[in-house]
Amino acid sequence: MPPLPKPPPVERNAQGEMRRVGVELEFAGLSVDRTVELLQDAYGGEAEKIDAHRTLLHHEEWGETTVELDLQYVHGNAGREDDPDGSGTLFGDLELPEGWRGPLGEALTGLVPVEIVFPPIPWSRLGDLDDVFALLRRHGALGTRESALYAFGLHLNVEVATGAPEEILHVLQSYMLRSESLRDAVAVDITRRILPHTAHFPESYARKVLAADYPADLEVMIDDYLLMNPTRNRELDMLPLFAHLAPDRVRSRTKDVLIKPRPTYHYRLPNADLGDPTWSAVTEWNRWVTVEELAADSSRLEEAIAGFRAATEASFPGRLRRLFGVE
Repeated sequence: MPPLPKPPPVERNAQGEMRRVGVELEFAGLSVDRTVELLQDAYGGEAEKIDAHRTLLHHEEWGETTVELDLQYVHGNAGREDDPDGSGTLFGDLELPEGWRGPLGEALTGLVPVEIVFPPIPWSRLGDLDDVFALLRRHGALGTRESALYAFGLHLNVEVATGAPEEILHVLQSYMLRSESLRDAVAVDITRRILPHTAHFPESYARKVLAADYPADLEVMIDDYLLMNPTRNRELDMLPLFAHLAPDRVRSRTKDVLIKPRPTYHYRLPNADLGDPTWSAVTEWNRWVTVEELAADSSRLEEAIAGFRAATEASFPGRLRRLFGVE
């Protein structure tokens, strides 16, 4: 029997609604068009083709699902609402000619994953995606373990409970303390460990945020985050949340147009383990909930932070820092 979603400590958001989770799944073995065809045949919906390698599937019950090749170069940018002149492409003000994008995407399909970005659903309904994953698996979708080249992931965009600075700080602190345990539980694929997509937070940043006097101040958190790790490539990417809460502050410090503001914790660590029929989005959600459980238990969190600080100071680098008076 598949696992059931574990209730988080705070089940509802500030508006009293069940908190939602957006799921992003990467895989190979199927093209964008074939994936859309399978979803339409099984669940209905109306397809809107945006370009050769990106299609929106509009469903009366689900909402809008994006199916795309996960490579920005093969998608057009000019005319986008947030980038009308195309200046935010990965090549700066250079955009690949339209005639190049389709063939490039076809050539790279199989190496670059297809990604399904599901619309946010209540956490209690994450098990609904099990049938979708099984459908993809039956028709040849390949996950992380099927090739050493497949550094594919499943991302969870977990809606914040309140969005208060205290909540955000405690979740970030809890995640840093749970990071190694989560990596062991997920058994992060070796290729994904080598590539930067799910990198650890720098130790210097972890020590700063886990200091006893670190303030629950949104501006301080954003400034420190962008100063010490200004990248989306973190196991827990906080930039979408920070960009949602303080867009001007984030945009003044980074020009990365791939940051999508939203009131969520962007959890990037899990593999896309489609080769395992017992695996699901619920598996990874239940692991995430352990982060929120620690964050919500102030006494456990304080004890864990104290243990981290003691272990850090007892280490050889910690002794050197004390010897030379370096924080």
